[in-house]
Amino acid sequence: MIIAIGNPVYDYIKTQVLATDGRVLSGCSTNAALALAKLGKSVKLIGALAKESENKFVGDLDRHRIDCEIFPSKETGGFSLVYYDDFGNRTLDLLGRADPIGDLDPRWYHDAEAVLIAPILREVSFDMIQSIRDNYNGLFFCDPQGLLRGAHDDDRIYHEKPEGIEDILGMFDIVKPNELEGKVLTGIDCREDPYEAARIIKSWGPKLVIVTLAELGSVIYDGEQFIDIPAHPVKLIDSTGAGDTYMAGFTYEYLNTDGDLKKSGCFASCVSSYMIEQVGPEFTMVEAEVRERQATLLAQTDFKVPVAVNS
Repeated sequence: MIIAIGNPVYDYIKTQVLATDGRVLSGCSTNAALALAKLGKSVKLIGALAKESENKFVGDLDRHRIDCEIFPSKETGGFSLVYYDDFGNRTLDLLGRADPIGDLDPRWYHDAEAVLIAPILREVSFDMIQSIRDNYNGLFFCDPQGLLRGAHDDDRIYHEKPEGIEDILGMFDIVKPNELEGKVLTGIDCREDPYEAARIIKSWGPKLVIVTLAELGSVIYDGEQFIDIPAHPVKLIDSTGAGDTYMAGFTYEYLNTDGDLKKSGCFASCVSSYMIEQVGPEFTMVEAEVRERQATLLAQTDFKVPVAVNS
């Protein structure tokens, strides 16, 4: 089983193409869990939400064959995401903020294939991460977006680098920031030089760093080599969850291939491509079709991400 830790949310999403009919299930850990379940993995999602949302949430997860551990919260989290261009740029406003996740029973994750830390808005504490690392020796993966977010009084989301984040990220096997998070963490514009951002984060201690660059692709760094991964061409509908499902795809293939980074990155890119061609938790994804897309990316043997340092 794979454990995904981070609060679920119910979001309103408006893109250049469509708007959701009300709020839909989402969240970094949730989207990763959904993708893993669609690939046939056993998954448990751990997060907090309000009592009045519990029946709907459990029903949503049951439909996708996902187990859960629910912590109580005064309200259920959610965002309004309004995309104003075709490149994933958006406004992000808070609709509700769930409480922090409580203490975890180590038995929930002790024998897991992987533990994914993927918070939405600081609901996972640094102490929790330390405790998990102390009790767990398996694959430990972090999507740091929710560790870097805060909310202004007007409910507009901002990003900042919290004190001590270097030591925390150093506890993980894999850390996957996107270009915005890479800049917040390192001060480097990742569309200029994602390699330097990856080097800086790698120096803090994780085994692998992955910097995702939306339509430009992604870069994987293991301390010895950089692997440039293409983005699969898509008809973009909704980029919400792109990084979340990249994390899911990478974890799935990394476990399947005993750590083949090229295959894992290309598979992750293709899993992500399915998510962003659809909207909401009901997205369809068939592994055989992902494999077909993966093969096209693996064939691009001379690919370099089209960033400034490669021009």
